[in-house]
Amino acid sequence: MDAYVTGSGQFLPGAAVGNAEMEAHIGRISPRARRMGQLMLRRNGIRSRHYAIDAEGNSRWTVAKLGAAAIADLLSRAELDRAAIGFLATATTQNDLMVPGLASGVQAESGLAPLEVASLQSVCASSMMALKAAALQVAAGEHRAALTVGAEFASRYFQPGQYRGTDTLADDDTLPGDAEFLRWTLSDGAAALLIEDRPSARGLSLRIDWISQRSFADRFAPCMTGGAVRKADGALVPWSLIGDIHKAAQAGAFQLRQDVEALHRMLPVWLAELMRLIDEKRVVPEEVDWFLCHFSAHVLREEMTRLATRAGCMIPAERWFTNLYDKGNVGAASPFLMIDDLLRSGALTPGQRILCAVPESGQCIMAYAMLTVVGEKQ
Repeated sequence: MDAYVTGSGQFLPGAAVGNAEMEAHIGRISPRARRMGQLMLRRNGIRSRHYAIDAEGNSRWTVAKLGAAAIADLLSRAELDRAAIGFLATATTQNDLMVPGLASGVQAESGLAPLEVASLQSVCASSMMALKAAALQVAAGEHRAALTVGAEFASRYFQPGQYRGTDTLADDDTLPGDAEFLRWTLSDGAAALLIEDRPSARGLSLRIDWISQRSFADRFAPCMTGGAVRKADGALVPWSLIGDIHKAAQAGAFQLRQDVEALHRMLPVWLAELMRLIDEKRVVPEEVDWFLCHFSAHVLREEMTRLATRAGCMIPAERWFTNLYDKGNVGAASPFLMIDDLLRSGALTPGQRILCAVPESGQCIMAYAMLTVVGEKQ
């Protein structure tokens, strides 16, 4: 049995925030830190994004509420009665609570009737984990329809109060690069997909041909981390093993960090996964009509393009579809945001093939998915 994406929705909180207004939302640490931030913005190329906090650092949102808002947008345009949904899979980098899982929170906020749930937590690739879980449930005949949601609320971790008084902030009021990069790159929002065992009666749907997701944690140490303190020898100590929550906070255990150098070392591995799929005839670059590649920064796109061109597997730039520059890097929500925007663009026609690529820096994961456009264009 096949599985199809028959509906999509998204929610981006507040008005779009341009680069000039960005610091007013995440908070100003120091003039020197701001100069570092401007460098990060030039590297990532993002022009605007959305935040679930206001200029005073207040918020009425949670990750669960953002996810529920995306579901509400989807269901407002879906043909399906919500009572037919039997499975919900959620994806996020960090839930609102340590316990219980995000799927329970999203179900409660959405008012969905009793159903099977799965909470997937990683970084960006958790979206593909959730999509595969939903697609397999539907394809196996377990459920006629399923929802998958990616939601993020990263900005709550980037306010000055998260750094002041910790060992992370240097004497000159600057942050290390692995903290600054994420602070000026990640933003908030949610997106959702509806998966059914049949295409929509009207309009276009996306048949899920296959999803490939592989972890390379056997080769890489953690790259993007939160909830731990890195010792002098590079080992990570989980905050819960430090024994004193105040000492853990002082050491910066609750901050998001990313080793940018390690990130670049992962690029050849991610590309090798594409080459493996080409060798297996699952991907034929000339037959890909749309390439939805999630990347966190423009400089990474440039590097991926350079490596793919040298390897002879470059998908032409005119077939790339991205919304990074205007909607930002929304982590686990980004792949679904791209799918929703492409579905709404009016650019799809039946028979076209869409290749999704979602690299994750957490501890090196690479996910690809092939979708085929089916149905009739309205």
